[in-house]
Amino acid sequence: MIFSKKLIAWYLQNKREMPWRQTKEPYRIWLSEIILQQTRVAQGEPYYLTFVDTFPTIFDLANATEESVLKLWQGLGYYSRARNLHAAAKYVAYECNGVFPKSFASLLALKGVGEYTASAIASICYGEAVPVIDGNVYRVLSRYFGIDTPINSTEGIKTFKKLAIELMDHDAPSDYNQAIMEFGALQCKPKSPYCIVCPLNDSCEALRLGTVPQLPVKLKKTKVKKRYFNYLIFTINDQETIVQQRTSKGIWQHLYEFPLVESDRDLTLEEIIASPLFLTMTQHQEHTIIPHQEAVVIHKLSHQHLHTRFYTIVMDSHPTVNEAQQLKTIDQLRQLPVPILLGKFIETFF
Repeated sequence: MIFSKKLIAWYLQNKREMPWRQTKEPYRIWLSEIILQQTRVAQGEPYYLTFVDTFPTIFDLANATEESVLKLWQGLGYYSRARNLHAAAKYVAYECNGVFPKSFASLLALKGVGEYTASAIASICYGEAVPVIDGNVYRVLSRYFGIDTPINSTEGIKTFKKLAIELMDHDAPSDYNQAIMEFGALQCKPKSPYCIVCPLNDSCEALRLGTVPQLPVKLKKTKVKKRYFNYLIFTINDQETIVQQRTSKGIWQHLYEFPLVESDRDLTLEEIIASPLFLTMTQHQEHTIIPHQEAVVIHKLSHQHLHTRFYTIVMDSHPTVNEAQQLKTIDQLRQLPVPILLGKFIETFF
């Protein structure tokens, strides 16, 4: 079809040089695709290079500790991707003798691999004609064909999937999939796309109708939830501190953090001092509490905003800790995988 051939021709002339485009090795393609889920290329590329350097083979990654994988992932967010990456590596290494599944259907058995990632790996590594569908693809197709059905509606998902299958270039599935994604990222951008020099501008329905800025249509997002985090940063003789690991499902599972007082609103210093956690840990021992920052740090996640404050508690003796809390030296603290919010704090304060 002219559509696919034009896209491929554009791609071969305009594609960005990326390290994972120099190989068809499934391990490296899979690694790049997992890292680039919900991550910009510019941010993800250094992580990819670090992972490949640290874990050159699937066996190296499988044999690593989860803590070391999470530490290397620190700053990318959506940490379930790192946990799933590690679990999938163990499956391929131990259950498949290091041999990656070789089809779209079998790739879906890997933890953390959905239809998009399986399509990318299958087409790039094995030449299987299965289309990728991501935000870039939705944008290109909705504009080119003038489709205003919401892309995140049940009807929209079915419509675009059917269209993507029909448009798939069976002669060059790898180039086609990479071409349409790259086209959406560089040419048919979300804002101010380059329509004047677009190779598809003679047949783009949205350009003809003047609806390019309005497409694609997306249903409104879920209401953002506000959470209030108050971290207690214990410093004992300027040498040690207290941390705990988040074990429950939700944000930052298996990452480390400081003792936390969570509330449904912003708390005053007096309320922090009166909180059960603070009273239990200090046990009326001599201490000095210092609000580290007057301003609230707002950390924005996909469906929630964390309004965060930090309080330094200076002590000469060890506070009372529970089974979940751990005493760490400052050097040990720096080696732990932590949320980027706390990573920035540690870099500044310690």
